[in-house]
Amino acid sequence: MKKKILQYEVGESVEVLLLIKSAARGIASNGKPFLTLMLQDQSGEIETKLWDVSKEDEQQYVAERIVKVAGDIQNYKGRIQLKLKQIRILQPHEAPDVSEFLERAPLTKEEMLEKVTQFVFEMRNPNLQRITRYLLKKYQTQFLEYPAATKNHHEFVSGLAYHVVSMLELAKSIADLYPTLDRDLLYAGVILHDLGKVIELSGPISTTYTVEGNLLGHISIMVGEISKAADELQIVGEEVLILQHIVLSHHGKGEWGSPKPPMVREAEILHYIDNLDAKMNMMDRALSRVKPGEYTERVFALENRSFYKPKFHS
Repeated sequence: MKKKILQYEVGESVEVLLLIKSAARGIASNGKPFLTLMLQDQSGEIETKLWDVSKEDEQQYVAERIVKVAGDIQNYKGRIQLKLKQIRILQPHEAPDVSEFLERAPLTKEEMLEKVTQFVFEMRNPNLQRITRYLLKKYQTQFLEYPAATKNHHEFVSGLAYHVVSMLELAKSIADLYPTLDRDLLYAGVILHDLGKVIELSGPISTTYTVEGNLLGHISIMVGEISKAADELQIVGEEVLILQHIVLSHHGKGEWGSPKPPMVREAEILHYIDNLDAKMNMMDRALSRVKPGEYTERVFALENRSFYKPKFHS
């Protein structure tokens, strides 16, 4: 079975088909334009540079095109890159389906929907349950397909739902330990906190930010969606306000994107759960790419740290 791009080691030569995830134009020190391409398959993504590009190259090498590449895997300033020798755009008639190159959540959409639905069924507060169920049904297709981000954590097909499922399991364990927490509020907050990303982001392939995403952001979007859902369902009560606060504050601080800091227990716990799951996902993905006794690439979102993989780990 042919190796995936992140299974190759530094120094190895590759000749593979990859999907262009993104292409960014830059100007080299000699004044000539170049492209930074992020290429991906189901194992993840790798960066490469295409030098001395023409206008025609810039129009051809764009996101969602499939390319055949040949080159060498190299370590450049602590980052694994592909040094290109050859690259060619595949024509539609010779290219495989784009879905063959997409990294996916380790659970199926059906498995994740079943898990989330079970948590909704366990809610006893009718107002929180109805709002959560209403919004989940409204955006179910996107919720099960979209990534949780464009980069850093859960940036793969169905990453949003997988992030929520992991957080719900954490929330359940923490609520078992701290029975003063309102489970319904916590579960509703977990399920809805990032649901605005189905409007903020463009979709599961070559994900970018939409106009609404850039101008409003998923937090503001979801606060508005909760308000509209409550109006539609004719729900009036403090639960609506507190649920909006939980969504509004889940990034924890103003400098991290939250207009308000957490001011109820469930909001504080949700912030920690969200942060924990995102960081573990980033670390696990980075460590999965190295052997025991080696260090990972620097992870920018984790204070640009490298992580060591102990030799005694199985």
